[in-house]
Amino acid sequence: MDDADLGAIRRILAAARAAGRTTLLEPEGLALLAAAGLAVPRWTFVLDETAVDGALLAPFEGDRVVVKVVAAAVSHKTEVGGVAIVPRDPGAVRDAMTGMRARLPAPPDGFTVSSFVPHDAGPGGELLLSLRWTDDMGAVVAVGAGGVLTEALAADLRPGAELAIVSPSLTPPGDRDGLAHALAGATAVRLATTPLRGQPPRLAKARLADAVASLLALAPLCPDDLAELEINPAAVVPDGLVALDVLVTLGSGPRPVRAPRPLAKVARLLAPRSIAIVGVSSGSNPGRVILRNVLREGFSPDAVTVIKPGIDTIDGVRCVPDLASLPGKVDLLVVVLPAAATPAFVTEVIEQDLAESLIVIPGGLEEKEGGDALAGRMRVSLAASRTREGGGPVINGGNCLGIRSRPGRYDTLFIPAAKLPQGSRPAPVALITGSGAFAITRLSRMAPLDPRYVITIGNQMDLTAGDILAHLADDPAVRVFGVYVEGFMPGDGLRFMQAAARIRASGRRVILYRAGRTAAGASASASHTAAIAGDATVTRELAGAAGVTIADTPAAFDDLLRTFALLDGRPATGRRLGAVSNAGSECVTIADHAGPLRLVPFDPATAARLRAVLEPVGITAVVDVHNPLDLTPIANAAITSAVARIILAAAETDLGIVGVVPMTDTIDTLPPGPGHGEDLARDGGLADALVAVWRETATPWVCVVDAGSLYTPFVERLAAAGIPVLATADAATRALAAWSEAG
Repeated sequence: MDDADLGAIRRILAAARAAGRTTLLEPEGLALLAAAGLAVPRWTFVLDETAVDGALLAPFEGDRVVVKVVAAAVSHKTEVGGVAIVPRDPGAVRDAMTGMRARLPAPPDGFTVSSFVPHDAGPGGELLLSLRWTDDMGAVVAVGAGGVLTEALAADLRPGAELAIVSPSLTPPGDRDGLAHALAGATAVRLATTPLRGQPPRLAKARLADAVASLLALAPLCPDDLAELEINPAAVVPDGLVALDVLVTLGSGPRPVRAPRPLAKVARLLAPRSIAIVGVSSGSNPGRVILRNVLREGFSPDAVTVIKPGIDTIDGVRCVPDLASLPGKVDLLVVVLPAAATPAFVTEVIEQDLAESLIVIPGGLEEKEGGDALAGRMRVSLAASRTREGGGPVINGGNCLGIRSRPGRYDTLFIPAAKLPQGSRPAPVALITGSGAFAITRLSRMAPLDPRYVITIGNQMDLTAGDILAHLADDPAVRVFGVYVEGFMPGDGLRFMQAAARIRASGRRVILYRAGRTAAGASASASHTAAIAGDATVTRELAGAAGVTIADTPAAFDDLLRTFALLDGRPATGRRLGAVSNAGSECVTIADHAGPLRLVPFDPATAARLRAVLEPVGITAVVDVHNPLDLTPIANAAITSAVARIILAAAETDLGIVGVVPMTDTIDTLPPGPGHGEDLARDGGLADALVAVWRETATPWVCVVDAGSLYTPFVERLAAAGIPVLATADAATRALAAWSEAG
């Protein structure tokens, strides 16, 4: 599409806006599609029935035509009887128009007469194609099942199959192969573009990619001129696609653009040379907890200042009475004041240029009713600072729990040290969450892993999830990024995905759990797309395009984060799974949930080595040697570890699962205690045997311990050695499959 075509389209949109309309009439929509290079049927527009005669219908091919009402107030013509397929006869056409006029509450603007396009109206014969603006991701194109059953079919398909969604920023229009790949996941696309029962595909993938590219080329019009363009249905015909109906919603004009933030200062936020804290009590309060946590992490007391009048020192740290008494500009200022006092304080910091970065802890600034008024002056002051030299400070929060930065040697999470496990195993992980509670519950569950960064971003009044991810993308020491968001700020979803794509291209991994996934876009709307492609759906599809691994639940997030962190550095060579358990039910579960993993048979040499271990103890008399391998409760620690070594070392194994049901009396899985003679730390115990296997092999594998709290010490001994331990066999297969796919 060239500039002349875009100019013609802008004129169509401008004329409609000048007429006071928010949508295009069908003739305007058809003209727009033609200018964009998309196929439309032959059509003509008439004001009323009197214009219909033989001469008007002569150019149309076939024995039928399609009559449609044209009315600005009618979005879905079929719902008001505004579409009719009739013989190509002037009388039949006039009768159809008369009937439509009678059914409408107000006179229509006119009618269109179009060629009837023969096609299969079943699944795969009609597609929905739309371009629309989303505040968080920008312009996106969606492709799915078209026709009157669009919503019903989408509701019945599994997530990821109902729609394909692409962004011009992640998949450029010129990348036809990339477009074809991005579209292939939608069921309707597969039905249209793949051979079925020996029949050739109804639509060449290249033709669909061409149509989507034409829509993506309209993205520069969004959102100022164009908010949404939906083709439903687009008929699949031998030559490609023909748009049978189009709905175009105008943009609302230029939108305010957020001033660029001085993102280089994020480095000072995460690794400050000096810290000031306001809101520290002489007794116990969140500010005092933060001060003690900062000192506990090794930050020099000489580089910390507490802003508190009437006292010289707290916990060995100097105090000053007010902002004016600070010894100089600080890299980081932590604000732990009541919400009502925070805006004035932060405004003074901004206007006096006293900090490179701030962490604003208090809530109630924007997320609570009435909070906007409190934060108004603060936002105005921050925006003004962006125009000054240096660009003002960057702000993390408000309503956040703070940040724990191992490289920065500080912790502003206002959780007492005794309330969180102190990780003993440094993990190449950055945990970025919109919720402080989500962050600390993950820390509690992840022990003994110790993430490099824990960053709670709160309501993102300034710094966003995308800003933080983009900055940390340049830290090669972070190998796994775990992110929890409840939504993205305007434009930030796309920024996030672009940073994630950069991270994935470097061989690292991003895990995303997006909460708030109710269908916000499914409110009453003229658009089918808005009804089936809410914000969460768009996020999920574009995240997939960026190589992000999606967690569907908090538990899955935990499993993925633990697995990805602990398997980092082990080779992702393939999807051939070798599995062993001392329970047949776990073997069946592994097979049932293997998903993309392949349980290949053991080759003869591997099987022979396994039999040599199993036959002397009679296990081969009970079960056959196959993959997954059921060891039965007979197996002791020596047999379990020997079998695990053989399977994990086998040439046909790319990754493995070792299942342990710890209740059997052949393995020591309990700490010493009354009523039994076990000691899981005894020489030759299963825990230490599996730790030895972990250290001896580079093959990626996970362990399953499906048991209650009685066996927590056993699990903790494995976890302390760095073994990914998961609670169920199905969770293990899903996490391992996701790790393999991400690799």
